[in-house]
Amino acid sequence: MEEVKVLQITSNLSIDVVRKDIKNMHLAVYPPTGRVRIAAPLRIDDEAVRLFAISKIAWIRKHQRHFKAQDRQSPREFKLRESHYFQGKRFLLRIHEHEAPPRVEIKTKTYIDLSVRPNSTLEQKQTILNEWYRKELKKLIPEIIQKWEKKIGVSVAEWQVKQMKTKWGTCNIEEKRIWINLELAKKPIHCLEYIIVHEMLHLIERHHNERFLALMEKYMPQWKFYKEELNRFPVSHGEWSY
Repeated sequence: MEEVKVLQITSNLSIDVVRKDIKNMHLAVYPPTGRVRIAAPLRIDDEAVRLFAISKIAWIRKHQRHFKAQDRQSPREFKLRESHYFQGKRFLLRIHEHEAPPRVEIKTKTYIDLSVRPNSTLEQKQTILNEWYRKELKKLIPEIIQKWEKKIGVSVAEWQVKQMKTKWGTCNIEEKRIWINLELAKKPIHCLEYIIVHEMLHLIERHHNERFLALMEKYMPQWKFYKEELNRFPVSHGEWSY
């Protein structure tokens, strides 16, 4: 387990410091609160980390402002005509109560129909919708992975879809396994493809360094536009961007 140390930089800025066997420091700002994290080499002391953070304050504040301004949905209450997203499109919810197995359907460009048993709880409705999102996402992922395995020249041994609170995707390089955030079912398909390519390229380059960015430019030159589009979409309560 990583050992995290909190370092106070200014009166209103603290950072989480994690020391690893790496060569350079890596800075990240995480939404929704703008939490700051620095991964630092083992040999670097606290003062060096503090000075590095101070040199990046303008960059940190810029990203914190971005996350604060990002549109966020309140927690869904599963009411009639409530907004729900699927593949980048906004739908209005219609709920039907039947003594039958639950299901989710999209029959028009306006509505998403959720059929549930009478007296189903909010949590049960959420679970039904999430499982539908999961099923739909799993229909898309294999073809995208196969397409990019051929282009990039890497092989994904395993992939999974799961609810994640910190990232759109992750990659276990040693196991050649990638995880895709369930929330991507709500985003445009090309945004899903961008995340999959991002994670697959980690099988070539572990870190977000210049080589990694060069690989992104090589294989998906428009990736920055997809990233911006992904982060412009309204995000769920508690969800954050990549």
